[in-house]
Amino acid sequence: MSEFVIPTPQVATIPVDGGGSFPVRRVYCIGRNYAAHAVEMGHDPDREPPFFFQKNPNNLDASGEFPYPLHTSDVHHEVEMLVALKSGGTNIKLEDALNHVWGYGASLDMTRRDLQGEQKKMGRPWEIGKAFERSGPVGPLKHVSETGHLDAGRIELKVNGKVKQEGDLNQMIWKVPEMISYLSEYFELAAGDVIMSGTPSGVGPITKGDVMEINIEGLDSLTVTVV
Repeated sequence: MSEFVIPTPQVATIPVDGGGSFPVRRVYCIGRNYAAHAVEMGHDPDREPPFFFQKNPNNLDASGEFPYPLHTSDVHHEVEMLVALKSGGTNIKLEDALNHVWGYGASLDMTRRDLQGEQKKMGRPWEIGKAFERSGPVGPLKHVSETGHLDAGRIELKVNGKVKQEGDLNQMIWKVPEMISYLSEYFELAAGDVIMSGTPSGVGPITKGDVMEINIEGLDSLTVTVV
């Protein structure tokens, strides 16, 4: 007889290139990690302390479809490289941080921008604008043995064949080892944690029927249709 009093929730996973699945424990997202995006959102791009928000593990979705959500008329695309951790801990040293990385993948941080904006004005958390169902489209992960540690390379998003976002991973204000080390000062990181590493400039609205194509140098491309 099961010790649980309700059916066990399904474990959220990300598919792995070549087979298998990566189980997701937590999802950390860094805000304004590319200078040009910080400017377009009305902020100073100088290197200020990083800030993070979270999505829920089951917000990640590898179906290739993004259902246009309810209670919004302004949903934006944000292309991001996702970092998947194989281990963790607290107070991880900067020089040791990359030893905790399992692999990398392409992802989207879809945002109900109008709802996020309302929360910002009231000084409230962002979850209603960021952590809704299927708000994190993802592509297959690649193991670091295949990709190396990705600290440079083109990142772009096309909508219906037109480039809307473009940049280079080397433009991240806070690099992957710094994000891992910083987070570990405030949280106990562990295997299954993922970090969405920020988006370059060019974020903008999508509508039903749009096709978003994500390309990050060294990773599998990701195509997502808005339905």
